[in-house]
Amino acid sequence: MPNKKAACEIILGTVFALLGALLHAENANSQSQNASYPSHTIQIVMPLQAGSGVDLLLRPIAQKMSESLGQAITIENIPGGAGIIGATKVAQANPDGYTLGAFNDSILTMLPNLYKKVDYDPIQSFIPVSEVAAITFVMVANPNFPGNSAADLIRIAKENPGKIDYASGGNGSPQHIGMEIFRQYTGAPLVHIPYRGAAAAVTDVMAGQVPVMISALSVVLPHIRAGKLKVLGITSKNRSPLLPNSPTVNESVKGYDFSTWGAIVLPKGTSSTIVSRLNEALAISLKDTKLRDQLIQQGFEFATLGPDHLKEMTVQGLVKMKKVIKDGGIQPD
Repeated sequence: MPNKKAACEIILGTVFALLGALLHAENANSQSQNASYPSHTIQIVMPLQAGSGVDLLLRPIAQKMSESLGQAITIENIPGGAGIIGATKVAQANPDGYTLGAFNDSILTMLPNLYKKVDYDPIQSFIPVSEVAAITFVMVANPNFPGNSAADLIRIAKENPGKIDYASGGNGSPQHIGMEIFRQYTGAPLVHIPYRGAAAAVTDVMAGQVPVMISALSVVLPHIRAGKLKVLGITSKNRSPLLPNSPTVNESVKGYDFSTWGAIVLPKGTSSTIVSRLNEALAISLKDTKLRDQLIQQGFEFATLGPDHLKEMTVQGLVKMKKVIKDGGIQPD
């Protein structure tokens, strides 16, 4: 009996020693990979259309980050399923730091409240890297629209109930949510016309098919300067330095404030070392004066960097969007 007990103890000791060695080797390998990160091309998955606000924001930043990291960064636009397909791909990716998500707040705070089921959790499925910038939005109209301000739009809509349409990039899109908040604040009986993407919506407002919409300033600024669209109001609380003579919507609709933001996330399980490395590269990129000026001239406002700030923004946004979507009875396409 004692011999059997001793033999068992020897076997168990050997097993534990082997497990310890394997764990040590795995940890050493993981630490080695983190120390050499990145060693090959990084992919950024963007669940949004090329030419969207986040796309315009992240492309030049990704180029600068690649210079800092010493590796190429490619961007893949996957706008299908209102962004759910691309976001799910990031959530399910290997957490090795080579697949990043370039998201807007729609992906993290609007879609999870809009759809009964999405294949990712905005908090649990991702590791926040950082918010990158706030995206200024603007309320625009076809030049032939009779109003010239947000107050005019309210008046005209109330004088013509159910006859004034507004365009958006689709049900639950930032353009839809921003105008729905405006409708809830003012009681203006506006009619929503959803498009499959913001670009098509902008095109039809310029053509006069739909009179008004809100859009990322970066997307419509060239059309405003060309006289193809006119500004009814900046939707942020402060006037834009790019359009200093254009009032904010808040100046006529007290308390109204709408902007979105772009951010970088990683799949759950990515090491803190990689998060820190990417944050460092982002911070270095945003110190580049030429890049900062380029982005400011497109209507972006730089934000507080870091994972903690992004997590807080996401939590707050989920609560706010839940109420807006419920009160507005907004349903997915």
